[in-house]
Amino acid sequence: MLAPAILPNDLTNTGCLSLESETKLQGYKSAAEVNYQQAGWQNRVAADWQYFLAPEQPGKLLLIDYQVQAGQLAYRYLSDGSHNELYEPWSSSKVQAFSGALSKVRQTHPELGAASFAGDTALADLISSINSYEAFGKADGNSNAIASYFVNVAGREYLRGLFNDGWLKLQDQRLLFNGAYGSEQFMPSDEYWHNPANNELDAKISRYKASSDDPGYLGYRCEGCGLTGNKAMTTLAQAEWLKRLVSHQREPSTQMPFLQASDVDVLLNGTGHTDEHAPVGGMMVGISHIVTNALANVIAPNDSRSAKEVLDSATNGQWRVWQKIGWGPSETRSTTETVMLAHVCLGNYQGGREFTFSVQQSTLGADEANLPTVGKQMQQKLQHAFTKLLDSRVQ
Repeated sequence: MLAPAILPNDLTNTGCLSLESETKLQGYKSAAEVNYQQAGWQNRVAADWQYFLAPEQPGKLLLIDYQVQAGQLAYRYLSDGSHNELYEPWSSSKVQAFSGALSKVRQTHPELGAASFAGDTALADLISSINSYEAFGKADGNSNAIASYFVNVAGREYLRGLFNDGWLKLQDQRLLFNGAYGSEQFMPSDEYWHNPANNELDAKISRYKASSDDPGYLGYRCEGCGLTGNKAMTTLAQAEWLKRLVSHQREPSTQMPFLQASDVDVLLNGTGHTDEHAPVGGMMVGISHIVTNALANVIAPNDSRSAKEVLDSATNGQWRVWQKIGWGPSETRSTTETVMLAHVCLGNYQGGREFTFSVQQSTLGADEANLPTVGKQMQQKLQHAFTKLLDSRVQ
């Protein structure tokens, strides 16, 4: 779970090149067919909400599988029946905080995006540090403090609003984005975001100096928060958020308000980072081998090669795993939990496979000593899911 990310052999492409050709498979719908701009879209998508249901595989999982049909992306939603169940997302939601902050800033300063610097620190370094939990360029590796900074730039009501009328149109008032990631907050060297190409475009960026200064801030056990706390989410909400980011250029109708393609590139790949020792950043350097191990074990069962060797061989180096993990022991729920939000591209494999997923796993007992157990359970659940998903279209 703490292992540094493994990287593909071929890092030439920053996008997802996995969907190489048209398919005629049934059971997928395009954005035009679904109409994501109208509330209730989750009742119109192509879905099998019981697809992964297996009593021996407890947990929560929602996976969105992609295809290209008639020149457009088309999707099917696959779950284990838990896609509307609330849970605490832990640190997996930090990529949502980052993207939401960029949306908010671009609303009034369209010239300032993810290529900017907060003070003297590149935003690309900050998002890479969030994902790697290591110092990255001038970012110090304090993932919680950096993520709290972005929440305080965006504002909690703005972030929460993105779940509903502001963007996703889920119309689910149970969804919350009203907390923080601890009491610390990243402090930039000055209050400005700097455009590296033109300093005349620099602007002072307002933020809440303390999380509790935000009128939208809620305490963890606020009235109405319930046992899932002040950032309650679902696998559907998290997976849909990431799906729309990853498909930003390919699916204009579902783009996050004000966000630009360059912002998504920084989120996913850390493009423009200043760490001379890192070939890539962003979600590409998200820690954990859970996803890559599960994929490799399904693609090449009982193979003695490493996960990297298996994935590189199966895709000619054209695989991508953009991921953000979160975990922790919950005294409130008397459990130990982990959550993974990820997007997977398998270029050249089965004609190209691409999917976004969110998965949550928990085990009884609030103790960090239980983290290896819950991590293994998650990998087993993902192996079961990937086996069913990839075996369903053997070519």
